[in-house]
Amino acid sequence: MASEGDKLYGGRLVGSMDPIMEKLNASIMIDQRLAEVDIRGSIAYAKALEKAGILSKAEMDKIISGLEKISEEVSKGSLMITKSDEDIHTTIERRLKELIGDVAGKLHTGRSRNDQVVTDLRLLMKSSISMLSSHLQQLIRTLLERASAEIEVILPGYTHLQRAQPIRWSHFLVSHAVALTRDSERLTEVKRRINVLPLGSGALAGNPLNLDRELLRKELDFASISINSIDAVSDRDFVVEFLSTASLIMIHLSRLAEDLIIYNTKEFGFINLSDSYCTGSSLMPQKKNPDSLELIRSKAGRVVGRTTGILMVLKGLPSAYNKDLQEDKEAVIDVIDTLNAVLQVTTGVISTLQINKDAMEKALSPDMLATDLANYLVRKGMPFRQAHIAVGKAVHLAESKGVTLNHLSIEDLKSITPMMGSDISQVFNHQNSVEQYTSPGGTAKSSVTTQIEQVKELLKKQKE
Repeated sequence: MASEGDKLYGGRLVGSMDPIMEKLNASIMIDQRLAEVDIRGSIAYAKALEKAGILSKAEMDKIISGLEKISEEVSKGSLMITKSDEDIHTTIERRLKELIGDVAGKLHTGRSRNDQVVTDLRLLMKSSISMLSSHLQQLIRTLLERASAEIEVILPGYTHLQRAQPIRWSHFLVSHAVALTRDSERLTEVKRRINVLPLGSGALAGNPLNLDRELLRKELDFASISINSIDAVSDRDFVVEFLSTASLIMIHLSRLAEDLIIYNTKEFGFINLSDSYCTGSSLMPQKKNPDSLELIRSKAGRVVGRTTGILMVLKGLPSAYNKDLQEDKEAVIDVIDTLNAVLQVTTGVISTLQINKDAMEKALSPDMLATDLANYLVRKGMPFRQAHIAVGKAVHLAESKGVTLNHLSIEDLKSITPMMGSDISQVFNHQNSVEQYTSPGGTAKSSVTTQIEQVKELLKKQKE
């Protein structure tokens, strides 16, 4: 066990830390993921120290050379972690001293782990959001590709999980694509607010060394510099925003997964998932379980839990940095990894599933056209509320006679209202039904085609 004098804050404390406390305090198993961005930040900081006259040119070159050597070790997986390394900053500073000697100790001049760690986290999140945005947009494109290719397919639309009205399969797919497009917009907004440089804020009071923060901003490719040093080291709004956006993405994916799980059942039989995204049963040989979709659905709870956890950490903190904020990295990294996997699996599921057009069409029933029958009466001049009641009576009459709505005789229908005539047969056509919804957002072919183009245009603008 390392003595307190061996640690980054050595000198003030004596003796050894309680071993359980040391384990609780350590974050090295989580923040190893920050190694590359920590090195990148340290290289930029060395350049700023040289410009401020704290480092000579030779010292800066020596430090940067050592950091580059550590970067190579990180990429090869050969950087050794010791038991005394409580975090990745300790590891890198220790290793740098092993490589270049005591001059390594100059690197931390004017810098606190408070501004260092939040800079690292922002750098990691910037690159990760770019990756996640790419996966999310690929999923949206995959949904749109299927929607375009299968636009002629009609199936029942559901509300309350009850058959409601006929819709196009493509209309259903685009509904999920539109929700994910909003998520894509939110990720862009989150990235904009992440893109603020906190380095140079010190522990909380700022930097006394005339450090060129504009140089740091350019070196690390941030869009702006933090305004207030106290806020800079304690701000985790960007973490909450990211986790909240990730929660919405996962909720949208969970709802899509739930729809597909239902459609994949034998009872529905609308779709068939690829074996690549299913598992079998350890007991029942016939089973083909949609585990990919069930895992997507379950991971939503995990991500929402991370969001709630961070909110609870932040709600009672006093100003400036507190060690409670160490919880942010585990939450962020876990959610990045979860979302990264889930987005790619969802895209795989969508791109490989097969639809059962016949099953979808067989599930279309005449009673789903009851609203069309009401609209038929409306077009003949009947107020909608009266038409609604009249059609309700027709549905009840059909049920009492044990026939479908379209098999009621003209005499039966006229007994309800004389406005129902022989031309009523045109109402009972599912193709005609979907084609009447031509208004923007509707399920007519022309409308769905427009929706697909609108989402494509939104994606194009986001990419720009």
